[in-house]
Amino acid sequence: MLKIALTLGALAFAAPAVAQVPDFPNTFKTQEIATNGATIHVRVGGQGPAVVLLHGYGETGDMWAPMAADLAKNYTVVVPDLRGLGLSSKPASGFDKKTQAGDVAGVLDALKIERADLVTHDIGNMVGFAFAAQHPQRVRRFALIDAPVPGVGPWEEILKNPLLWHFRFGGPDMERLVAGRERIYLDRFWNEFSATPARFSEASREHYAKLYALPGAMHSGFAQFATFDQDAIDNRAYLAAGGKLAMPVLAIGGEKSFGAGMAAVMRAAASDVTEGVIPDSGHWIMEENPAATVTMARAFLDKAG
Repeated sequence: MLKIALTLGALAFAAPAVAQVPDFPNTFKTQEIATNGATIHVRVGGQGPAVVLLHGYGETGDMWAPMAADLAKNYTVVVPDLRGLGLSSKPASGFDKKTQAGDVAGVLDALKIERADLVTHDIGNMVGFAFAAQHPQRVRRFALIDAPVPGVGPWEEILKNPLLWHFRFGGPDMERLVAGRERIYLDRFWNEFSATPARFSEASREHYAKLYALPGAMHSGFAQFATFDQDAIDNRAYLAAGGKLAMPVLAIGGEKSFGAGMAAVMRAAASDVTEGVIPDSGHWIMEENPAATVTMARAFLDKAG
């Protein structure tokens, strides 16, 4: 299933690029929303039905700038940084995805948004799934991009993939090892999980490395993975109690990463699944092929109208 390429090219460091980190439109506003024991940094812009964009590890909500700019034409776009990451606060705990689903609920409540579409990537998939499972009435449509969900489908087999050693990497000694070396650690993910590492620009690498070097950020990142066992327990309990997700689901994989395997994963947890594959892309879809990703997500969301 996991088709992440292991060519020498994928392992090489990307050459510096002139590309800059895309900015959100100046019509977007930022705010800090205190909820559920954390303060969540949120970008909000546009008008129309609400869409929540949730990022994953190695990036922040900044990854979504091109998609947010497009969707804001006729959607209210809400882009949080997950707790502990980006410019959100760095609490000591609460990194299980059930708790972070509560963060999402709190953000939407503060913005007086009752229902929303979800577009999620990586760890964001897991937070989004917990939110959709606990609050199905609040989710119209759900697009998940290129990462499995703990406890769902072939989760135990996925864990055996040697590329995913970082799922079990963390703790005080590991934090000391990467302190001041955040860029070195993160480059490993940006290179190995890309189809074309050079497309993850030097500007983006510098940008995210600085954010992950903030006090408490690497601890928070490791904590996101450390809760996977509890997340799997929680997710299996959701499915046992409530059955599969009923809202329309788009399961997107990068062609050189999960590919069609994303749909196979989600069919174990959702009854209405559409398969999507982003061509010429690895895991970092918004860096490697943003145009195709935005087009596919918008086509799916627009069906709700």
